[in-house]
Amino acid sequence: MLGPPYNHTMKNPATFFLVGIPGLQSSHLWLAISLSVMYTTALLGNTIVVTVICTDFTLQEPMYRLLCVLAAVDIVMASSVVPKMMTIFSSGDNSISFSACFTQMYFVHVATAVETGLLLAMAFDRYVAICKPLCYKRILTPQVMLGMSVAIITRAVILMTPLSWMVSHLPFCGSTVVLHSYCEHIAVAKLACADPMPSFLYSLIGSSIIVGSDVVFIAVSYNLILRAVFGLSSKNAQLKALSTCGSHVGVMALYYLPGMASIYVAWLGKDIVPLYTQVLLADLYLVIPPTLNPIIYGLRIKQIRERTWSMLLYCLFDHSNMGSWHKVY
Repeated sequence: MLGPPYNHTMKNPATFFLVGIPGLQSSHLWLAISLSVMYTTALLGNTIVVTVICTDFTLQEPMYRLLCVLAAVDIVMASSVVPKMMTIFSSGDNSISFSACFTQMYFVHVATAVETGLLLAMAFDRYVAICKPLCYKRILTPQVMLGMSVAIITRAVILMTPLSWMVSHLPFCGSTVVLHSYCEHIAVAKLACADPMPSFLYSLIGSSIIVGSDVVFIAVSYNLILRAVFGLSSKNAQLKALSTCGSHVGVMALYYLPGMASIYVAWLGKDIVPLYTQVLLADLYLVIPPTLNPIIYGLRIKQIRERTWSMLLYCLFDHSNMGSWHKVY
């Protein structure tokens, strides 16, 4: 499966060159502006979510802890690709070193695998909260939450590390121009002088195991949740229960739909869908969820929204009062 050993230290190039979005070079400046806005929103929004949850002792329930980890992972996922994309689109500096390329690839793989695991954990949290509310604190103890977090990260590292290792150990003796805006593993592996199919198959099997199993368990969780909700006699109770799941469903749609579209287009529609569309889908898959996740949670979850406003007002008026104090004295 891993293929024969190669003397990659002798054949590996020192640098790869990222094209950006093939066929849309004339739009790179506009893409840089759009990316800078989205990246700033992602950094600011997710930092606020992490800060609010970590500093407010009333937001220490399991769901908020998972949101805090999700926001941190979103920062890592966006930061692993967007700064280099912005450099390519704005200044045309498209070179990336061999080690930086595979480091970027590794962080993208691990971050996406961790994120899908967090969405599964959040679905389990909603299932316990709605279907077994009296046992919520007894089931989702801090020890259980810590164990779930460790298991999610360990699974991502164990399953994703071999993929980056396999691609990095292929011999690259030809072109070093990557037809992508980041070091996406299929685009990089295609440049190898050896057969990249083992890494392609491992990618397909690994992602199918991780995403497939998570989606199945999430579907089962929400099937049980819907049964419990529609079994309630009060319409208000039904709406309240469904409202608590709305933000989670929105985040899942943002994550899985672009991801599945990107994967299936890369595998099945590569001869039909234009290359720039494939690259754009892959880029949006890594940029849109980190940008919109904090907005969704900030708008829908009352505690986070109120705490964010109070923190911003405190910072504004506190600095304003300090400024007035300095003027007086």
